[in-house]
Amino acid sequence: MLLEGIKVGFALTGSFCTFNKAVPQIENLINEGAEVFPIISQVVNDFDTRFGTAEDLKAKLKQITGKAPVCTIIEAEPFGPKEILDILVIAPCTGNTIAKIANAVTDTSVTMACKAHLRNARPVVIGVSTNDGLSANAKNIGVLLNTKNIYMVPFGQDDPTKKCTSLVADFEKTIPTVVEALKNKQIQPILIHNN
Repeated sequence: MLLEGIKVGFALTGSFCTFNKAVPQIENLINEGAEVFPIISQVVNDFDTRFGTAEDLKAKLKQITGKAPVCTIIEAEPFGPKEILDILVIAPCTGNTIAKIANAVTDTSVTMACKAHLRNARPVVIGVSTNDGLSANAKNIGVLLNTKNIYMVPFGQDDPTKKCTSLVADFEKTIPTVVEALKNKQIQPILIHNN
């Protein structure tokens, strides 16, 4: 097992259309020996979408991990002082959350978990999923690429013809990214061609 004894925070933000690719990575992490602590943004906690209900997702996360998802700023804050996690994964990480992390805005459970975890100089892995990654959020992604202890799941354009500014991570590369991030290394290549 690649991650025996590793404590992983796994945070989901509101890119609902990628949950079917991101959530299975939680099971994969557990299968590799990790203990996973689920974290969800307020949007994920509150909204039902065509991709499923919030209650069903929370029940699934609890069933997979054995833990109720952290869904408030107050619940997320102890990740810092109690040094609970070895690594934090935010996947999918929306453009909104990327912008907040890049600009030190801490107003959600996920951004608080990130801030609290980074204070311990431990790695954060980001699996981007945003329609404005090559437009309004390009600068914020650039900031994060140059931020100590932040590592990116390899990503690329998901539909260059119809959504030419949209970026999405290859969520299948989450575990290899985590393994490298635990060694303070960015997995390469970081830019990929999505089909």
